[in-house]
Amino acid sequence: MAAPATDTTPIELRDADRPQRFEWKSRKALGDQPRLYAIGILALSLAIVVQLVLEFRDVLAAHVPATRVLLAGACRALSCSIEPLKETAALSIEASDLQADPAHRGLLVLSATIRNRASHPIAYPYLELTLTDSSERIVVRAFAPHDYAGGTVDFQQGIAANGERLVKLFIDASATQQAGYQLYLFYP
Repeated sequence: MAAPATDTTPIELRDADRPQRFEWKSRKALGDQPRLYAIGILALSLAIVVQLVLEFRDVLAAHVPATRVLLAGACRALSCSIEPLKETAALSIEASDLQADPAHRGLLVLSATIRNRASHPIAYPYLELTLTDSSERIVVRAFAPHDYAGGTVDFQQGIAANGERLVKLFIDASATQQAGYQLYLFYP
């Protein structure tokens, strides 16, 4: 059996059926676009720097004291504040003593010295007093800075660089029979 004959005559393509050829087009003049991009990049970079300075204003003011006046002015305009750093590693309890008050039954007197070993002010920490009795039961009490520092202290200034703060607390312990204690510093 013979194969059917194939028609080899060319078929005319209409313009819509023809494949499109790629043509290089002349590039539009950029004009002011590079300058606009440069201004945008500069503005965004400046915004990031300002945001970083405001985020780390406390650290910057503590380690570069010359910036404190400028940062304080910026904070007045932006309703923020510059506070002392919270570094428990820079603080230590130099001495502490817990004694029963002989004049008042069930009252304990805690005396301690908190030392700032840093070269910049550190925020007043919270104190955690852990009392143990003879059967090893634990009673924990936490004291905020306003509980032990007194009413005349400016908490925005913190504990002075390489300075000390004497703590004296009167504690009602009439419900416990204490055999020992531990004192810790912390920030919530």
